[in-house]
Amino acid sequence: MSQLPQISEAEYVIMKILWEDHPLSTNEICERAQQTHSWNQKTIHTLLSRLNHKQVISYEKRGRMYYYFPVIAQDKYLEQENHHFLDRFYDGKAAPMLSALLSNEELSDSDLREMYDMIYSKIKGGDNQ
Repeated sequence: MSQLPQISEAEYVIMKILWEDHPLSTNEICERAQQTHSWNQKTIHTLLSRLNHKQVISYEKRGRMYYYFPVIAQDKYLEQENHHFLDRFYDGKAAPMLSALLSNEELSDSDLREMYDMIYSKIKGGDNQ
């Protein structure tokens, strides 16, 4: 897998907005980001500029407006981040992570059933996730 650029938590908020719906104008991105964060427009413009510089988003100019869209797929980015997380905290092994999750979190029966079904499906060679 080719290495994708690191994205900060704030930049990730913008990426989630664009992965959910695109292309979006600068104003639309500002509107959506400000629903959950108290960022001013200048902060959001800076985040867009950083993401563009990292080549994970791009834009097209329509008249006086800029419309942004993601260049990288969300699933590819999450795959990289999952590998990074496993490598960093669990030496690349999923079993210790699962053990920590099961021992330290209060999981509902439905969460446990869903995880069981995913594991069982993977063992059986299915790709039902």
